Amino acid sequence: MIQMFMAGGWMMIPIVISSLVAVAIVLERGWWFYHMPPNDHADRLINLVTQGKLTDALAFNDREPHFMLRVLKAGLQARTAAPEKAMEAAAIAELSRMKRGMPALDTIITLAPLLGLLGTIIGMIDSFGVMADQGIGQPHAVTGGVAEALICTAAGIFVAVIALVPYNYFQARIEQYTELIEYYATRLESALQETLEKTPRETPSRPKKESPN
Repeated sequence: MIQMFMAGGWMMIPIVISSLVAVAIVLERGWWFYHMPPNDHADRLINLVTQGKLTDALAFNDREPHFMLRVLKAGLQARTAAPEKAMEAAAIAELSRMKRGMPALDTIITLAPLLGLLGTIIGMIDSFGVMADQGIGQPHAVTGGVAEALICTAAGIFVAVIALVPYNYFQARIEQYTELIEYYATRLESALQETLEKTPRETPSRPKKESPN
């Protein structure tokens, strides 16, 4: 393995660094998504709002709060102003937390094969330089240099492949959670609208006119 790394040339260094970064991101995101608490209480919170128990809904909490509860509570706290805007802002913050590391992983997927191709081109240039100096009387030197140059391409493609599968999985999870946020946010908006319409509004009392003496 070490001999293959050395045979690939100095361009193997950024490829190996990219692979280490990709593995670190995959493990961290995999651990984060695996320990995501279950979304068991969003329906219960919306039911409390439907029943008009807004105080109980705001006080509702969980030991391991799901991100959905944080989004819905943001809408509850701004129920008299603009709950949809508050939930949208909270959803952006939660999705940004989910996407942490995804841009770097996407860059590695694109960059690793290009680094491998660059290393191969450099190796091919060296091989043609050997051919120019020694002629074609030593074909093993030329073909050996070409084989070593192709190691970079293989390594770059390998890094991209091992990063692409978990990247697509994480993106699918994020898309699923985005749709889930939209679903529950729409339900909460509807429940809030119905509840606020049923709640009697206090009308300001008019001052009594003093009767003339």
